[in-house]
Amino acid sequence: MPVHEAPALGELLPLWSVLPFVGILLSIALFPLLAPHFWHRHFPKVSAAWAIILAVPFLIAYRGEALQSLIHIALIDYIPFIILLWALFTIAGGIYVGGALRGSPAVNTLLLLIGTLLASWIGTTGASMVMIRPVLRANAWRRRQVHVVAFFIFLIGNIGGSLTPLGDPPLFLGFLHGVPFFWVTKGLLAISGFAAAILLVVFYVIDRLHYARETERPAATPGERGLHIEGAHNLLFLLGVMGGVIFSGYVKMRHLPIYGHVGVDLQNWVRDAVLIGMGLLSLATTRKAIRAQNGFTWGPIAEVAYLFAGIFVTIIPALAILQAGEHGALAGLIRAVREPVHYFWVAGGLSSFLDNAPTYLTFYNTALGSLGLPEDAVPGLLGYSGEALRNETFIGYLTAISAGSVFMGANSYIGNAPNFMIKSIAEEAGVPMPSFFGYILRYAIPFLIPVFVLVTLVFFR
Repeated sequence: MPVHEAPALGELLPLWSVLPFVGILLSIALFPLLAPHFWHRHFPKVSAAWAIILAVPFLIAYRGEALQSLIHIALIDYIPFIILLWALFTIAGGIYVGGALRGSPAVNTLLLLIGTLLASWIGTTGASMVMIRPVLRANAWRRRQVHVVAFFIFLIGNIGGSLTPLGDPPLFLGFLHGVPFFWVTKGLLAISGFAAAILLVVFYVIDRLHYARETERPAATPGERGLHIEGAHNLLFLLGVMGGVIFSGYVKMRHLPIYGHVGVDLQNWVRDAVLIGMGLLSLATTRKAIRAQNGFTWGPIAEVAYLFAGIFVTIIPALAILQAGEHGALAGLIRAVREPVHYFWVAGGLSSFLDNAPTYLTFYNTALGSLGLPEDAVPGLLGYSGEALRNETFIGYLTAISAGSVFMGANSYIGNAPNFMIKSIAEEAGVPMPSFFGYILRYAIPFLIPVFVLVTLVFFR
């Protein structure tokens, strides 16, 4: 996801420069409701139009610096983002979980629990792509399925990724900036378990109510095989993807300049090559019949690629202003963040609509700055260099930032990478997913916000 590195530009940009970003969000929210036929035929053009509305005056006003920002967002953020999604989408599409899997409340809750546990180890995107098709297939006979997908986004697409740096981009970013690998597991285990347990119980109750209203139950198919997996060799390719991502975080290779201050570290190109290779191997070694059984098409990944191209371009001013901190147009908001509860809600609220990775990094640096300490002090502050250096204030800040930026990515379809992909795959399978604002009003606000309030009362008072 995008990580902008030009705070000087963020100090210059006015707040109204985020209007094209607001425009593309409103287009995603309203066009499918007001003009669905137009939207489904022309959404790539709408996305491109908003990108042009931002890019042209941006280039005229800021010239070389603007061009560097656009190249940066393309090379460092958008292209790797799409390569990762494409690889996971392609590989997971070659894994077919078949057999007597019926979408009862107990089965659905178990599937969500399995996916939630997987998300911290193969990433929220990886777990989502592996689990979404079996979940959709198990519930295909049901008339009411939307709530299943919504809770899937809550748990597998977001909250489940909070226990290791592999789970979600902001935590991996923290790992690269000095946070010990297993501090995340220790620091967020109680909070993540609390939030996930509440949501799983609530889901089970709601699913039982919907299940009771179903007038028909699926009959067993004569000769149907038991639970089985086809294309299981693709799990090796998933491990290859995770290995490529970990490699790019651990190994430091030569920095290759591209234009101005924009460059690409060679290990990132190696990672992208590994990811592409894993996807191509999956396509070459998986029988087409398996993908046909999965209902695999390129539609969902194409939709994400087109829409996020526009989102990544128009989000540049918002991220630059945010990263300018107290020197940018959101200085008042940044100065108001002083307690763990503030970090949880402000970092989380911004992560609901902006990218959670730069949001995390901004408040991570804000927390360190408030203590007047450098990044290399972080392991000591977290108790990894002797208890004498342990700082409970910083631990409270970092816990709140980590939980907020990961958990609240579930508040909207664009809050985290897998959310929109899950929605697109579900819609392709015939599930009538709510609109952008419909999801927020019908699911995020009534189900997530009360859980986050409880998390606040229990952990961040």
